[in-house]
Amino acid sequence: MDYKNIHFLGTSHIAKQSYNEVQSYILDNKPEVVALELDKNRMYALMHDSKKSYHGLGAIRKVGVKGYFFSLIGAWAEKKLGELTGFTPGSEMKHAVNLAKSNHLKIVLIDQDIEITLGRLSKYLTWKEKLNFLMDVLKAFISRKREFEFDLSSVPDKKIIKKLISQLKSRYPNVYNVLIKERNRHMFRILKRLSEENPDKKILAVIGAGHVDDIIEMLKSNSDAV
Repeated sequence: MDYKNIHFLGTSHIAKQSYNEVQSYILDNKPEVVALELDKNRMYALMHDSKKSYHGLGAIRKVGVKGYFFSLIGAWAEKKLGELTGFTPGSEMKHAVNLAKSNHLKIVLIDQDIEITLGRLSKYLTWKEKLNFLMDVLKAFISRKREFEFDLSSVPDKKIIKKLISQLKSRYPNVYNVLIKERNRHMFRILKRLSEENPDKKILAVIGAGHVDDIIEMLKSNSDAV
């Protein structure tokens, strides 16, 4: 999907399809700039196979109790899903970094600082949302039925992505605002500036598939997204 001089590659962080698409686009189209849905802390952890992202009291002081436990749950869930696909979570981002470096392409990190995101999640996550989470986990274990059936090794269909985001927004409004809406605004601003400052350069934006449509809509409307 394209917007002016930006090509958006919507990925799944546990899908081999995304790894292959990153490789194909960079090698075949040779963009001058590769923009990644990463911040400097997550990139460091990814490139150094760091498993100690947020542990101990120091981490809790930085991001808050709720943000801290959310990061642990998220890392555990990604690891389990990665085991099902046989693919390490974030491999497509790591591959994009390695390909960009080996081809002397400029790398731009466009995601919000993970500590800011987790800190805001800690601040705004409500008891109702935590209760909803526990109920949803229990329901999943009891029913063992999947509402959506799709191949984890590929990027989900757009209709499925929209349905999942709609459910997240309805059932976990503060989680949606912090993890999706606020980060989309942050990435939009950087991509807008990047496009304006490099009008004659091809830019590849490697971003989770659930973020792409909203960011493109903001770019098309030329909104300041404040």
